[in-house]
Amino acid sequence: MHIVIIGNGVAGTNAARQIRKLSDHEITMISEETLQPFSRTALMYVYMGHLKQENTELYEDWFWAKNRIQRVLARVENVQTDAKRVYLSNGTQISYDALIIATGSKSNKFGWPGQDLKGVQGLYHLQDLEGMERYSPGLQRAVVVGGGLIGIEMAEMFHSRHIPVTLLVREDSFWNNVLPAEESAMINRHIREHGFDLRLSSELQEILPDANGRAAAVITKSGERIDCGFVGITVGVSPNVDFLKNSSIELDRGVLADEFLETSAKDVYAIGDCVQLRRPTAGRRPIEAIWYTGRMMGRAVAHTICGTPTPYVPRLWFNSAKFLDIEYQVYGDIPTRLPDNIRSLYWEHPGGKKSVRINYETNLGHVTGFNLMGIRYRHEVCERWLEHHTPIEEVLQQLSLANFDPEFFDEYESFLVQQYNQMNNKQLKLTSKRSLNKVLAFLNLAD
Repeated sequence: MHIVIIGNGVAGTNAARQIRKLSDHEITMISEETLQPFSRTALMYVYMGHLKQENTELYEDWFWAKNRIQRVLARVENVQTDAKRVYLSNGTQISYDALIIATGSKSNKFGWPGQDLKGVQGLYHLQDLEGMERYSPGLQRAVVVGGGLIGIEMAEMFHSRHIPVTLLVREDSFWNNVLPAEESAMINRHIREHGFDLRLSSELQEILPDANGRAAAVITKSGERIDCGFVGITVGVSPNVDFLKNSSIELDRGVLADEFLETSAKDVYAIGDCVQLRRPTAGRRPIEAIWYTGRMMGRAVAHTICGTPTPYVPRLWFNSAKFLDIEYQVYGDIPTRLPDNIRSLYWEHPGGKKSVRINYETNLGHVTGFNLMGIRYRHEVCERWLEHHTPIEEVLQQLSLANFDPEFFDEYESFLVQQYNQMNNKQLKLTSKRSLNKVLAFLNLAD
């Protein structure tokens, strides 16, 4: 059997690895971006001088030959599912027995005048990094449009080279469609403390060119002009599926697929950022552009193709990132607005750069989510508490279990217990270290 994979991100690469572990099938992986798969999240550190590009590569060159995974650098122009063939930009045709579409995302654009000028781009592909490098010398100011994770990464990249940055954020607080109000306000303060020009409730109207067709300024919807030589468009991403519009594969926003990640075309599968699940798990979105879901999908589809039909079952919702110097982790469900049946225990350090939020069900009392800013908790501990519907009071008493590397970091668990006691007229106490060690051993979580 010949398996063709379009895309070499985390989803496509993990599918190839798992297929090789499970079979001797022929594998061909096609990418128009780069021959060598790399860590997309590490692009910013290359620009900032912390890494060399070769340090971002997922595997060394020998890995591909040893595992008999053929790589092709080309753009897929068309897919003919009846003939089971893909057509490449270099004129080559490749036949397949099974096809995996893992083409990831593309940066959103919304038809702004000037959005196709030189010096206007997103931050997703390796070519975007190259574009930032090309336009950085002599750059007097960059404008970054959008208030999400990619936007703050791009702003930090320019900041590392002492290039002034203006952030245009349509919302009245940074990333407040994801973060609760207190955490969003913390990030607002942090961005401004670093010297960024953060413009909240400010929208892009158009981008003006210079005499050479390069971005020279932006005009906001309020009529303000901001001179700049680069405009970063970071208003989210969408599935990269335009090349499939003339195929027989059914599309919506992404490639539509069932729980086994199979599309409307026989023997054609879709995984990662580009897939749109027809029947997502309750509480989950049909498109989830998160690296760990792509990795899990790659594993599931490999088992299915290799003869063991395996549905994709998402694990507990998890995400992590950095807002400049503040680390961010979320486990489970942390809505921006609390429903009536959920209460929130929120503690913030007086320094304003650390916080812990624990959500729990009002009547039954079990925890439903953790939101952490500037503090890290152990993934396996939080996951176990959430999956086992552990009562909030039991969690609080054993909260030191979640502390990541307590011998090197300050512990703040007692403050949360104290706050809960004040809110509920309780007298909970943290479990002793000796007792916690026994719990760790029982849960098989000890180092």
